[in-house]
Amino acid sequence: MTMFEKKNIRVQYLRTLEKIRSFLLAKKSREFLIFLFFVFVSFSFWLLQVLNDDYEKDLSIPLKMKNVPENVVLTSELPSSVKVTVKDRGTVLVNYLFGKTIYPLTIDFEDYDDWGSQVRIPSMTLAKRISSQLNQSTKLSAIKPDTLEYIYTKGKAKKVPVKLRGEVLPERQYYIADVLCTPDSVMVYAPREILDTITAAYTETLDAEGLSDTIRQRINIMPVKGARFTPSFTDVTFLVDMFAEKSVEVPVQGINFPYDKMLRTFPSKVHVTFQIGLREFKSVSAEDFVVVVDYKDLEKSKKEKCRPVIVQSPTNVNHIRMNPQEIDYIIEQKVFFND
Repeated sequence: MTMFEKKNIRVQYLRTLEKIRSFLLAKKSREFLIFLFFVFVSFSFWLLQVLNDDYEKDLSIPLKMKNVPENVVLTSELPSSVKVTVKDRGTVLVNYLFGKTIYPLTIDFEDYDDWGSQVRIPSMTLAKRISSQLNQSTKLSAIKPDTLEYIYTKGKAKKVPVKLRGEVLPERQYYIADVLCTPDSVMVYAPREILDTITAAYTETLDAEGLSDTIRQRINIMPVKGARFTPSFTDVTFLVDMFAEKSVEVPVQGINFPYDKMLRTFPSKVHVTFQIGLREFKSVSAEDFVVVVDYKDLEKSKKEKCRPVIVQSPTNVNHIRMNPQEIDYIIEQKVFFND
């Protein structure tokens, strides 16, 4: 910065100070400042009068736990804070709000180690702990929650499978090829009496419809009172595939025929048409189907045609159709030659 620039800044600064001084020394300005002074004094007296009255105020006191052994797993933890309602003069309440005179409540695990795996600390104990930090004139009106409770276990755990809850529907012409959970099982920690009742970790309800593409979503495990799941979530993948139509030629077989009789059909094969996902389109062939005609049915029927039946098909196909549904047949007598 040059000397000229520094001199110019100093001149501007002095001019500004002179304008402010002239404004403050003006008659109208003095009258306005005097008015503001009396407003401030009046407000101060009003504030002191207001703060001297009694009021009720809700305060939030942080809650902590210490001395938790390494082999202890808290399956139902304490709340992060306790809400209390106190009554006193406004001046005292302001000190609580802004003076930070109330310290967090600390629960010592060792003090309740012999109370069992489910500890309940009554409101009377809490009231004594909180009142010891309050002014003698302060009245403690309410505590929420009125009873602190936590549940823990010492090393008791087991692995349980993850079970999905809800309904997920694909869009028309699509289907859900597979559902993958990662992890598919979780560890659950709980006291023995609670642990014995848990056979699975159920997720929060997931409802979706109109799926046309594979989706992945993280779903939380439904909490169980007194139990902790690790991890507390699972990543679910819904593999969505599109249906395709496929046809194969399957030979017709005869079953339950006498040893000296045999079946001959016209045609000897039927067309089996079905729907299958594109992912598995090539994995299904005619050998995966069995089409039969039962001799017992032919004995009962007086029709010239028979109706083949599909008795075996893959589990991953649906909407199976057969063409023709009725075929011509003859029953031939086997010829045996004596040696």
